[in-house]
Amino acid sequence: MNGSPLTLLMTADTVGGVWTYAASLARALAQRDVKVHLVTMGPPARPDQRAMISDARIELIDSELDLEWRDPGGDDVARARGLLRRIEPRVRPAVVHLNSFREASYDWHAPTLLVAHSCVNSWSRACGDGGWLQQPHWRNYTHAVAAGLAAANAWVAPTTALRKEILAIYQPGSPSEVIWNGIDHTLAAMPPKRNFILAAGRMWDAAKNLSALAEAAAGLPWPVLVAGDESSEPASAENLACLGRLPHAALTARMQRAAIFASPAKYEPFGLAVLEAAAAGCALVLSDIASFRELWDGAARFVPASDPQVLHKALAELCADRAERERLQYAAAERARRYALTRTADAYHALYHRLVAAAARDLKVPA
Repeated sequence: MNGSPLTLLMTADTVGGVWTYAASLARALAQRDVKVHLVTMGPPARPDQRAMISDARIELIDSELDLEWRDPGGDDVARARGLLRRIEPRVRPAVVHLNSFREASYDWHAPTLLVAHSCVNSWSRACGDGGWLQQPHWRNYTHAVAAGLAAANAWVAPTTALRKEILAIYQPGSPSEVIWNGIDHTLAAMPPKRNFILAAGRMWDAAKNLSALAEAAAGLPWPVLVAGDESSEPASAENLACLGRLPHAALTARMQRAAIFASPAKYEPFGLAVLEAAAAGCALVLSDIASFRELWDGAARFVPASDPQVLHKALAELCADRAERERLQYAAAERARRYALTRTADAYHALYHRLVAAAARDLKVPA
């Protein structure tokens, strides 16, 4: 059964790291004889994003539908339901793989798999700012997320830490499992490391906590570079420079040169950028949160997310200690091999076939 061809309808937003996840997984699935129809949510895919899925077995469908966290009141639900209802009979997928929540409660003919990459409620619990979630449109969002989880035939979380959060918040009854994200490790020879610290993320996102890095950067012997949305660069950030939004290939090139990668995140359900930096041979300095401990314990330096002074000290020590820096670089690169795209794709491929088999059993008429 697992070797038979399969057609997949997948949704993915184009705003954050979910696109990197979806594009990588789609490419790996295409190599397993899966025809992937990838429907974008949010803005149309940029040229550099389209380049990440250049495979004849992947069809890209731009929808320009609102992202659920940008449409908490559900104003775009009717349009989304109508568009996806027209796409499904044309594509005739064996499985619908949804990388957001509310679409799982639509009337699908194929079995649905929901992947919980993050949610606003778990984000707010980690960031300590959730009073606004009591507003009517955000309560609607919470109900829509819960309904999607309940309606899905199965759901996946990228870490045990996030799975526990989703279970605690929404208490879904549908079956779930953890599948770690993965990346392709077939990289060319990397250039020599240079003396700078790299980070990635949107400066305005409290979950990324890059304001702590901006504070910690002052007085460090090496410059701190941040790849991400440049529209909200800190007004005063000594020794920190924002690179703006970089295409994925350009960010990877920076990682290959960076000696240290820092992520002081308060909330990071997985952290693909951290994995990519580790695979590129960066020493990791990470906040001490459950998801990072799950993935990187023993292969990173951990610091409290709420203490820029401790972050500064950890970064300064690594800048000065070449032996420890190289030890952590090696440890991170070795640990990154655990999170291989082939393993991720195999796990999803097997899960798709289990869902197809279960749906076929349910359609059988009792004797």
